[in-house]
Amino acid sequence: MQDKYNHIELERAAHEHWNARDAYRVTEDDSKKKFYACSMLPYPSGKLHMGHVRNYTINDMLARQLRMKGYNVLMPMGWDAFGLPAENAALKNKVPPAQWTYDNIAYMKKQMQSMGLAIDWSREIATCDPDYYRWNQWLFLKMLDKGIAYRKTQVVNWDPVDQTVLANEQVIDGRGWRTGALVEKREIPGYYLKITDYAQELLEHVQVGNDKATLTGWPDKVRLMQENWIGKSSGVRFAFTHGIQDAQGQLIQDGKMYVFTTRADTIMGVTFCAVAPEHPLAMHAAAGNPALAAFIEECKKGGTTEAELAVKEKEGMPTGLFVTHPLTGAQVEVWVGNYVLMGYGDGAVMGVPAHDERDFAFAKKYDLPIRQVVAASGESFSTEAWADWYGDKQKAVCVNSGALDGLTHAQAVDKVAELLAAKGLGEKKTTWRLRDWGVSRQRYWGTPIPIIHCADCGAQPVPEKDLPVVLPQDLVPDGSGNPLVKSEAFHAGVVCPCCGKPARRETDTMDTFVDSSWYFMRYCDAKNSAQMVGAGTEYWMRGNGMDQYIGGIEHAILHLLYARFWTKVMRDLGLVTFDEPFSQLLTQGMVLNHIYSRRTAKGAKEYFWPKDVEHVFDDAGKIVGARLKAEVDSADGLLPVGTAIDYEGVGTMSKSKNNGIDPQELIEKYGADTARLYTMFTAPPEATLEWNDAAVEGSYRFLRRVYNYGVKLLGGDYAAADAVGASARDLKNVAFGKDAQALRREIHTVLKQVDYDYQRMQYNTVVSGAMKMINALEGFKGTDTPDGQIAAIEGFGILLRCLYPATPHVTHALWSGLGYSQHLGELLDAPWPQVDAAALVQDEIELMLQVNGKLRGSILVAATADKAEIERVALASEAFVKQAAGATPKKVVVVPGRLVNVVV
Repeated sequence: MQDKYNHIELERAAHEHWNARDAYRVTEDDSKKKFYACSMLPYPSGKLHMGHVRNYTINDMLARQLRMKGYNVLMPMGWDAFGLPAENAALKNKVPPAQWTYDNIAYMKKQMQSMGLAIDWSREIATCDPDYYRWNQWLFLKMLDKGIAYRKTQVVNWDPVDQTVLANEQVIDGRGWRTGALVEKREIPGYYLKITDYAQELLEHVQVGNDKATLTGWPDKVRLMQENWIGKSSGVRFAFTHGIQDAQGQLIQDGKMYVFTTRADTIMGVTFCAVAPEHPLAMHAAAGNPALAAFIEECKKGGTTEAELAVKEKEGMPTGLFVTHPLTGAQVEVWVGNYVLMGYGDGAVMGVPAHDERDFAFAKKYDLPIRQVVAASGESFSTEAWADWYGDKQKAVCVNSGALDGLTHAQAVDKVAELLAAKGLGEKKTTWRLRDWGVSRQRYWGTPIPIIHCADCGAQPVPEKDLPVVLPQDLVPDGSGNPLVKSEAFHAGVVCPCCGKPARRETDTMDTFVDSSWYFMRYCDAKNSAQMVGAGTEYWMRGNGMDQYIGGIEHAILHLLYARFWTKVMRDLGLVTFDEPFSQLLTQGMVLNHIYSRRTAKGAKEYFWPKDVEHVFDDAGKIVGARLKAEVDSADGLLPVGTAIDYEGVGTMSKSKNNGIDPQELIEKYGADTARLYTMFTAPPEATLEWNDAAVEGSYRFLRRVYNYGVKLLGGDYAAADAVGASARDLKNVAFGKDAQALRREIHTVLKQVDYDYQRMQYNTVVSGAMKMINALEGFKGTDTPDGQIAAIEGFGILLRCLYPATPHVTHALWSGLGYSQHLGELLDAPWPQVDAAALVQDEIELMLQVNGKLRGSILVAATADKAEIERVALASEAFVKQAAGATPKKVVVVPGRLVNVVV
């Protein structure tokens, strides 16, 4: 063992040892209790960031500690390797996405290995590997056969210059990110998956407060996010009638414009209706109204999702058409609204400005009537400014509503449904916010959709024997659309499975959420070429699925929802036996750092690295600004030391904002153990972590203290190995002296708390416990006696095992260097330390001594002493005799376990 802590040599030696042993390869073993712990797989962007370090260290601590407790633990890793960033990088660098992706995978894997993660690399997968995505295609065909997958037209963002479909994030202010061309909305065919068929089960299993919920191991906030996204709503679907005819003289939509509302109690307050730009009534009105047609075209340049429309300014234009109110017979004006989506519900909404904030703003903007039809006692209503006055629905009643007057919300909804049903115009209905999952992407770098298009037979599934449909890896996107369309090799030799005539492949690829919806199962059967999943998946995910899933809150909705859906489909196809993929979920907090910027002479914003900046403080010590502490080359030339710049507070680490920390630089300077320890100690796993350079250095100093103490024990004037052997045996026969007992009591008391903290994954307090242990060991002066030597060696062995999951390299070196492995086995599989109940028993306890309520010292009494004995010791103590000065005690108050107060 080296005399000084050299993290480079120490970590290199540990890696060589583990690699030689193939230490982290695991197999199915029914003799042990299994535990499957998995972090969300990363996108191979090029480099790890500190969020990765934190995520994977959390997983690693869990896996290592459970392995010491005798579990068979699986911790795998793979790469979410398909997707748009690879295409963008290929476009920029003129290289195939495959080359960029595999180069990044190699570098990031090397970074992970330098962190010392206990990953079973024999199970590594990359979603761009044909051996992986062939099963995407296989299951897609099974879904197609069962009717779960189907084809229909979809609205997409179309760049007319690049002649390609853009993802929503590629549309900036209505223009293509690369060409700047105004984006158009086009309807093109695409494939969808019927996730809505599973809406009720998806909701029940996650819903907070539902007796059928099984995902009680998930954070409530994530469960609520999923519940809201699924969006079950109970209300009334009804029709406004009309006599509007199309060019052929037929009633449009049979003379009924349907809407759905959860607020049927406000039906008498309808003053307008709004339809989507693509609604048949809108298209009919636009045919003879150029201004309306232009407005509709402008609407098509906007977003296609609810989230995009929610933040967009609400705009509209009247169609000149009217529909009939189903209860009053009044004529209601129809408007086109840019906030109404054709794909949601019936593409039309009723406008009740008095009782809906969005409708109120729309009505004020276009001077539409606002009619109050619900009132609550003690609440005032105004048509001048919106106020969220509509409070408790149980206390509010209908007003100005004829037959509904005086009815509560629930009563009014029932009455409205009854009246509409009698007219054949409506009924109670449950709707869902959730929509079927569109999986077609007009992109190159993704799983090819296994469909062949024949001029005579139409769209035909690729025969199973011909899977996988392999994606060419040598194509380079040039910005002129999907290169698969023009790839002769991709279509060469393709014939229709039905008629045998020449045909062409489908050039759309699958949404990358498909790749991440089941990768965690493939880890379990990574080398199984005959089955998508098999015995490995049945073993590792038996019962309630994966035991622990770890990842960012940004994946709380879509990824988790799609993975749950995919699992249920696989269950219904007989591939797996469990209902949900993840029984426990931890969403780790973001890693934050300070952000510094300035405006250039041309008005652009540029960012500065924290290492080049120092804070400016006010008299109260609050940060009020920042300035450069080093010369920096900027867009305006060389900026001198002292240049004032803007301080933006803290935010998520980002390359674009120059506030990221390169884990590799940190590992090279301080070691992987320091990086791991810092990310675990600074904040609880689920909380945000604010970067602090001083705390990083503090973590390094702590590890050096631990190492130096081990060197001290090894260099002591006693045989460390003999003491290790003694500490590993039954200690009941060791006669520990007073000092040694005190040390053992402190170590085992902390161990008890650390053990509890591991169970609840509060790893920051685990590290705090390790720090308490080293403080106790360093303060112990009794190593000159045999019992003291054994107590110190025992305590240090407990410390190493508690600290090992966080910092495996330094603890491995110390464990083997001091000879623990000779008696307790290698640290990797050493038994988890057990709390010795006998060590927690105190022969004596210390009580604070007060005289007339003021602290005057302390006394030691037997732990079993009764009140009379405690009084005797207190009155005989030197501290009391000195303070009493001969006065007779009037009363003695004993607070058990805490203090004695003598009143004189």
